[in-house]
Amino acid sequence: MTAIPVTERRAYPARERDTHRSDLRERAGARPARRAGRPSEPATATSPTEPSRRATYGLDAFTFFIANLQTGFGPFLAVYFTQQKWTQSDIGLALTVGSLVSLLGQMPGGAFVDASRSKRFAAGFSAFWVGASAVMLAAFPTYLVVMLAMAIHSAASCVLTPAIAAISIGLVGHARAGERLGRNASFSAVGNALGAAGMGAIGYYLSNNAVFYLAGILVIPALVSLSFIPSGRAIEAAKPRMAVQEPEPREAGGVAALLKNRALLCFAACMVLFFLANAAMLPLVGSVMTLRASETATALVAACIMVPQAVLALTAPLVGRLAQSWGRKPLLVIGFAALPVRGLLFAFVTDPYWMVAIQIFDGISASVLGVMVPLIVSDVTRGTGRFNTALGAVGTGMGIGAALSTALAGFMADELGSRPAFLGLAIVGAAGLVLVLLIMPETRRRDGDEGRAPS
Repeated sequence: MTAIPVTERRAYPARERDTHRSDLRERAGARPARRAGRPSEPATATSPTEPSRRATYGLDAFTFFIANLQTGFGPFLAVYFTQQKWTQSDIGLALTVGSLVSLLGQMPGGAFVDASRSKRFAAGFSAFWVGASAVMLAAFPTYLVVMLAMAIHSAASCVLTPAIAAISIGLVGHARAGERLGRNASFSAVGNALGAAGMGAIGYYLSNNAVFYLAGILVIPALVSLSFIPSGRAIEAAKPRMAVQEPEPREAGGVAALLKNRALLCFAACMVLFFLANAAMLPLVGSVMTLRASETATALVAACIMVPQAVLALTAPLVGRLAQSWGRKPLLVIGFAALPVRGLLFAFVTDPYWMVAIQIFDGISASVLGVMVPLIVSDVTRGTGRFNTALGAVGTGMGIGAALSTALAGFMADELGSRPAFLGLAIVGAAGLVLVLLIMPETRRRDGDEGRAPS
């Protein structure tokens, strides 16, 4: 039989050639669907497990600028109020108003994000009001306006934190949430550090109220960054078509459903004990340093703040990756174990410079909990539609523990001395570690990523 030349084979009309190929496919049967994740079939760039670079960098920048913005409401507040000739009681009252609104607004803020159809809008709305409250402080430093600004800032922050967490998990899917949250924590730490340095320089060379004007201006790049993140509807539309899966059941009952969630209650109890031991430790260190090295106390306290931020920025992405391979509980144990070790070292170390080095343990705890808190809450509330409300509930417990911590440590330091106070905080921290070991379950699921956001 004479072979058909190559040129003749290529000369078949397109319609005939296509018909021939379709006949062959029909005879061979339907081709099985390729498995997702094969190297020959890369994931869609805008799928929830593989967000686009534009969205990824947008969330990075938004987290960074928000951290910069929030830095202005830290130690700079007391300095600014003092410059405005406020009394210590007035300063304390203003800070208390912010603390109370923050404590009471955690669950309503989370519920607002749960109810919001657009998490991106909730994040942008709250970021705008955080910046507006900063401008209010700088432009109208009167008593009533300052109280209102502090309340607005705290209320907006209660919405902003869960909104960022919801956007992050919705963008990448649950299986990669740890890595994304670790990246958030890293950019937030860098933003805090650079924000503190920049605002400190502006306050020194210009004026203290310029710090708050800068915080207000930082809202603009934050909102621009947020615009690079696709909306929830755009993410859904970009999902590749897959086999139909049964939707996860959604529990009803709001707060009542959360009160029946054993894993969530265990985690909240552990976090209350952690913050009961942790919140007062750095202020107590500052008091001790002032007594032992009064001339360099300010610089040493600043170093105590910067060291954990540096550790957090370097290790948070690793914690996020390990959360998926190791599980949540081993990392949680490491984060909780670092706290009593830190307390014991503070109790027996007298050199102020070594006390700065001990703050590395604070960075370890901050790195672990910065990733684990939203990730574990997401684990235990999947399918309930109550992720942000639950995150607010845990935040309320953390706030209660922090508020009681300063009172407890102050009483022990006045009555017994600084060393027994550190030892008492270390004991409370050890109790939290024991509670994690005894009652906290492993919350990581091994069924892969369903690509569902808990929000």
